[in-house]
Amino acid sequence: MFRLFAAAALAACTAAPALSDTMNVESPHSVPETIDRFESAAEEAGATIFARIDHAEGAASVDMELEPATLLIFGNPQLGTPAMQDDVRAGLALPLRVLAYEWEGQVYLSWEDPEEMFDDFDIDDDADYVEKMRAALERLAGTATAED
Repeated sequence: MFRLFAAAALAACTAAPALSDTMNVESPHSVPETIDRFESAAEEAGATIFARIDHAEGAASVDMELEPATLLIFGNPQLGTPAMQDDVRAGLALPLRVLAYEWEGQVYLSWEDPEEMFDDFDIDDDADYVEKMRAALERLAGTATAED
């Protein structure tokens, strides 16, 4: 049931400005609440949170304006280490990142598709950790953007 919901949510979200390698899910919550919900779900799943970057706050610090946008950097060595064992340059793409942002009044949660993220490295698209990363991102995004 959840996979069906996640697939439908991902397919329905084509309005966000995005590159073809970026997955986008609409959120009914504010940017801070969306990223809080994602962070909590990631921690509950055993991930480590490495950084949380409020881009709008950074813009304000130099007297510039930016719609709400927060980047969360997180990871789990059980998934990331095998990728780096196959090609240490995968460390350029890891840890994983999600961006919650507001665009034209709608909040989105976006991330790079793991298969595409590793395209420039000697990593097989069929590696089991690639699918595990994809599934984890979809599951966590589903939790973060779910209606209460």
